[in-house]
Amino acid sequence: MSELVQTLKTLADETRLNLVKLLLTHDLCVGALAKRLAVSEAAVSQHLKQLREAGLVKGEKRGYWTHYTVEREKLYELAELLRGLMELPSCPEGVCIKKMNNKIDCYQEEAKMCDCKCQQPKKLKGKPGECTLEQIKECHGDQNHPCTEEPKKK
Repeated sequence: MSELVQTLKTLADETRLNLVKLLLTHDLCVGALAKRLAVSEAAVSQHLKQLREAGLVKGEKRGYWTHYTVEREKLYELAELLRGLMELPSCPEGVCIKKMNNKIDCYQEEAKMCDCKCQQPKKLKGKPGECTLEQIKECHGDQNHPCTEEPKKK
């Protein structure tokens, strides 16, 4: 996952993203890229260095100049990783995340979660800590609300 994050950080810069867009349509040298983007050749070189390190572009020596192209396979891999994120299943409905210790992956942290699947959630008002004793009894019977240490008395 850290490679994905690093690649996304590299592409998050507007100039680098514009370089990639240009290089998807033409193989260009630093001078041509600088002229088209209206930035210095030194700046283009620095951005290309970061894109090369991320594996997004490669340079090919042609005579005196180096022409750059996009590593399209790397972009396809990136797209697949992002598509894979979209296919992750949602957390189960009704699972209380109060005791997850700020974790996001509910499946991995399920043991740390409390079971807060109320039978009649519409009868609860606000957050579990704001429930009245009557609401808790109606939803959970005579037991305390499972998401709170002590029910809040009103």
